[in-house]
Amino acid sequence: MNELKQRVVKSEERSYLTFISPFVVIITGVLLWHLITLSGIFPSYSLPSPLAVLQSFKEEFAGGRLFTDIIASLWRVVVGFTISSALAIPIGLWLGKNALPRKALLPVINFFRFLSPLAWIPFAILWFQIGDKPAIFLIFLATFFPLAVATMSAVFTIPTIYFRVAHDYHYNKIQMLTRVVLPAVLPQLITALRVNYGIAWVVIVAAEMVGCQDGLGYGIWEARNGLRLDAAVCYMIIIGLLGMIIDRLLFRLTRLSNVRWGYEK
Repeated sequence: MNELKQRVVKSEERSYLTFISPFVVIITGVLLWHLITLSGIFPSYSLPSPLAVLQSFKEEFAGGRLFTDIIASLWRVVVGFTISSALAIPIGLWLGKNALPRKALLPVINFFRFLSPLAWIPFAILWFQIGDKPAIFLIFLATFFPLAVATMSAVFTIPTIYFRVAHDYHYNKIQMLTRVVLPAVLPQLITALRVNYGIAWVVIVAAEMVGCQDGLGYGIWEARNGLRLDAAVCYMIIIGLLGMIIDRLLFRLTRLSNVRWGYEK
């Protein structure tokens, strides 16, 4: 009984430390940042203090500009990433199961996968002008090819015995997909979605700097041109927080009963 109580106490202590440790790291980082600004190593115009960034937060929120930019960037990321996922996942599943199309298309897919999406910025602006479309196009290019390859690779990892058993039960193609392939690849697929979602946020900043007139990336560019690095840091913090929040939402998919097994092996 005493041993059980000790285990419960230790478990509670670990839970408390897990909860409090990120806040300790964040507070320590902010204090270190504040001390560096006080030391005068960097001039205030090149490294704004935490208090200056906090004041910038108040000004941007009060003016309504920050909220508008958040909505604009979220819209572009969600639309571009959704289109990319809706096309890349089925294509990856198809390539994973069909050798001839895979051998024919994989070199082309890998070529575009290693080509930086930022190289497409001039074409995106010429084709789609200024606004949402070029940013969505760049997000699509940045995430489609890696996600297709990740899905295809996940299909490779499915043990052959799964398909043999499915054939023994006379599964048709739809049953093979829904009862064998998808449940087997979901753990790796969710991880791939989280990684590529992060790529989408990296690309949106660069895309908005040159192809949009609003959004968080454009806000950073405008703050840089106005020598307002406190406002730039404000936008950078928002980008990081939004990325973390949506990543946690994607991570919750791993808690589904038919997915969790892939993370507990």
